[in-house]
Amino acid sequence: MATALVCAVVTGMIVTPGVAYADPSPPQRSLEDVHREVEDLYRKAEAATDAYNAASEAQSRQEKSIVEIARSVTAAQERMARLKNQAGALARSQYRAGGMPDGARLFFDASPDSFLDGVSLAHKGEQATRGLLAQVAATQKKLDGYAKAADERWKKLDGERKKKEDAKKEVETRLKDAKRLEERLEEKERERLRRIEEERAREAQRQWLASEPVKSVTLKEAGAGTSASTTEGGRAVAFATAQIGKNYVWGAVGPDTFDCSGLTLRAWEAAGRAIPRTSQEQWRLLPKVDIKDMRPGDLVIYFKDASHVAMYVGDGTMVHAPRPGRQVTLAGAGSMPILGVVRPG
Repeated sequence: MATALVCAVVTGMIVTPGVAYADPSPPQRSLEDVHREVEDLYRKAEAATDAYNAASEAQSRQEKSIVEIARSVTAAQERMARLKNQAGALARSQYRAGGMPDGARLFFDASPDSFLDGVSLAHKGEQATRGLLAQVAATQKKLDGYAKAADERWKKLDGERKKKEDAKKEVETRLKDAKRLEERLEEKERERLRRIEEERAREAQRQWLASEPVKSVTLKEAGAGTSASTTEGGRAVAFATAQIGKNYVWGAVGPDTFDCSGLTLRAWEAAGRAIPRTSQEQWRLLPKVDIKDMRPGDLVIYFKDASHVAMYVGDGTMVHAPRPGRQVTLAGAGSMPILGVVRPG
């Protein structure tokens, strides 16, 4: 029988004949129960980490957008200043002419030739004035649009900051709960818990390798390893496997620590491909491939909520950053429930 984590608590009772009392002791919990709870906490923490990463990316985009708007506003303001100077010069010119419109002054010109030339010039002047006024109006409209856009971006930025902070609190709470639960165990119980985790992963991998779609994959990749080092996938695998032994840290994208999608992001970046930041976005946006067609460098997405990602390296194996308290490592690609496979590029 697995070691119990919670001992029965016996309390004093007054016993009344003929009355049945429920056992006041809390139910005992096995290591298997603790394993399920710990894994559930880490899974929830990883899902919250994906939300944190997504909010961080959105916040960064909003900040860049606000900077771009500010640059556009500066350029529009400089243009407006130039247009106002031109309008001022035009007004001063009319003032020096006594304030009389050009068309009226032409009738007082004694020379017919000068009159005809003046008509042409006056027409051009009116066109220039109308053009100037139109430019002023258009520039002012742009400035008003930039002000509205900036206000919307600030509101979105505030929203993303709130999402990021909420996700951070969720991650920290789940990790703290999982750590507290594990720390209650004695050393031998923690070792047994690790063995339970490894045994379940091996069994899941064995079943996955025995499945029909995978048989062709493992046969095709057997002995191949990562020999295709000149391909993009090979370069991504080379980068990811070079990180083995580095710690998992939520929200990290290297170079010394990684979370699961941070590792795949940097690996494909090293291969020359930009991919989305989070495992959920990688699943949503990257081209999907059948398991039977997967090859080294492809990303394996896990769990129904796409909250974990690893990189397939061949021979039924993947490299990934598992969870807090673990390091980047190789593991069976089928050791967790697979949602699907995607291929960058």
